[in-house]
Amino acid sequence: MKKWLFTFSILFLFNYFFLIPVSAVEESVETELIPGAISGVLMEASTGKIVFQKEALKEVPVASMTKMVAQILILDAIRKEKIAWDDVVTVSQNAADMGGSQIYLSVGEKITIRDLFKGISMASANDATVQMAEVLAGSEDAFVKMMNAKVKELGLEHTVFKNCTGLDEEGHYSSAYDMAMIARELIIHYPEILDFSSVYEDYLRQDTENKFWLVNTNKLVRFYEGADGLKTGHTDAAKYCLAATAKKNNIRFIAIVLGEENSNVRNQEVMSLLDYGFNHYQMNLIKSKDQVLKTIPLEKATKTKLSLVPVTDIGVLTEKSDSKKDYDYSIQVKNISLPVKKGDVVGKVVIKEDGKEVTSVPITVLESASKLSFLELFGQEIKQLVSGNFMFSFH
Repeated sequence: MKKWLFTFSILFLFNYFFLIPVSAVEESVETELIPGAISGVLMEASTGKIVFQKEALKEVPVASMTKMVAQILILDAIRKEKIAWDDVVTVSQNAADMGGSQIYLSVGEKITIRDLFKGISMASANDATVQMAEVLAGSEDAFVKMMNAKVKELGLEHTVFKNCTGLDEEGHYSSAYDMAMIARELIIHYPEILDFSSVYEDYLRQDTENKFWLVNTNKLVRFYEGADGLKTGHTDAAKYCLAATAKKNNIRFIAIVLGEENSNVRNQEVMSLLDYGFNHYQMNLIKSKDQVLKTIPLEKATKTKLSLVPVTDIGVLTEKSDSKKDYDYSIQVKNISLPVKKGDVVGKVVIKEDGKEVTSVPITVLESASKLSFLELFGQEIKQLVSGNFMFSFH
């Protein structure tokens, strides 16, 4: 009873203070779903609702699942145009010396950021991860500080990283719950991750003499219907771990298992979790991702209007045995200042049942927009003058 109350209290505080849409679920009696795992979670991605958990807050080593936070930082840097996919990087001695899972980088080698990210996402490459850490932060230590800051920003209290790869190190740990929330951050806010994690086999250095064949360490993307990610892990301390995601019939689940004895059992137990979710739950879809919710007119901007869309499908998760219900929604938009980029969160859409909020989803803009420059404004006024519509609005 004390254990249940503790778990409920922690999850309630996360939900209240950090506005994370998570249900406080008593540890399921159906723990036979993942008997081999130290801990695990099954979460619906769009709502963040947890439908199964086992020792969800237990702090344990998580091996290369650590790299999901590195992926968030890399994709964020791409989005903010600090780096680009086709940028060419020169491999350092430090990165080339990394052991464990790797893509066998050599000192002085020239390689694109796209290939490095592919190596991280498919092969869980330690050398590629360290190289990207140095690109973004100058050193692995500085990058790990960025990773820990991102974890705190997400409101997660059961994660501390000592390195960017997940190699065993004293004081390096996370939890099934935190890993689920990190996986959700990747999928919801950086869905392009799935373009990499869903590929089963591919090549690095495609047009060179040093062509390298990659096979995804996550076998579910080939053998489980709807699976398209996300991250495997294995070290002596962490044993076998997996963050998997799959989508069927407008519903996406994230399954986490930690501390499995071997990869076969790990994969089977993750599939059992996913099967449980798809067999017992349904999504009442209200609005689809990228469906325009509202348009806002703009003046003196590169676009005449902004289209507001949800960052993910908007729906309410219910058990299949529940009767269908009616839901209302309202749109809350914060003050938008230009420039604004596609992917920037500009508000949220709130879903209500009988006047009570049941979930909310961030909204973004469908297209980027910025203020017109002086010359662009001048040219616009000239066109209006020629057409006879000159209003002397230019100043």
